[in-house]
Amino acid sequence: MNLINEEITHNVFGEGNIVEHEESFITVDFNKDLKRFVYPDAFENFIKLNDRSMAESLEKVFVERKAEEKILEKKRKEEKAAQRLEQQRREILKNHKIHESSQIVFWLDSEKQSDILNSWEITTGNIQSGKNKGLPNPVTRLRPNSAGILTVRTSDQTETERIILGLFMVDDTFTGTIGEDGLVPYHPEYRITLTEEESQKMLFWNYYKNKNYPDRTSWNSGTFRYFDNIWTAQILRDIIALKTDEEEIKEAQNFMDYFCRMNAIDMTNIPEAEGALNS
Repeated sequence: MNLINEEITHNVFGEGNIVEHEESFITVDFNKDLKRFVYPDAFENFIKLNDRSMAESLEKVFVERKAEEKILEKKRKEEKAAQRLEQQRREILKNHKIHESSQIVFWLDSEKQSDILNSWEITTGNIQSGKNKGLPNPVTRLRPNSAGILTVRTSDQTETERIILGLFMVDDTFTGTIGEDGLVPYHPEYRITLTEEESQKMLFWNYYKNKNYPDRTSWNSGTFRYFDNIWTAQILRDIIALKTDEEEIKEAQNFMDYFCRMNAIDMTNIPEAEGALNS
């Protein structure tokens, strides 16, 4: 906007006339007293245009500017987050050799699954025998690159009907040390919950298989077991394909991007699932 010769009112100096307008500054003549102001900031704080139509046009400039600043700020935050994520990944690769099965899958009690999905408080259970009986089961493989997969089947279902309810990344400061409560701390941002209809299409045994007994579909004892990194990437890829809500698709894509970065997985080269049900 060219504001030269426009009349303004300053909340301290009173009436004036704009005599110069540069890209980032305006010069106002207050009865032969010239003063320079930052443009357009001055109009948001202490200067008003006397011409109403010009004032409305300038207001549109402010709205557009704020929208642009919001986009730039979002971009800066995304770049900063990406840099932090890359640094975390580098630290993991430098200080901790990524185990090929550094993910964890939980068997949830069907009666408590709703509470767990609401609170995201997942326990590893307790050691059943030996000198450490009663202490939480250790999960030494878990690091910030680890995801937790939540599964369930009801008592009247066969093991092959076990479904996936959701996933979460562990907290980005987690080192594998379990506290007295046995809880695996979750990441506040990267979590996915599937609807009942979606879960029915996500059978656990489509992805998991015992490498020594590939046709066997038995869980046996324990509330958790370790899970392959690639299998988890396959699950995330299939969830993205399954989702229909745009916001949920975006959240799942962000989850997968984070997961693959943290596990040094090429997102474009993930093999098809070959779980026990696919053998």
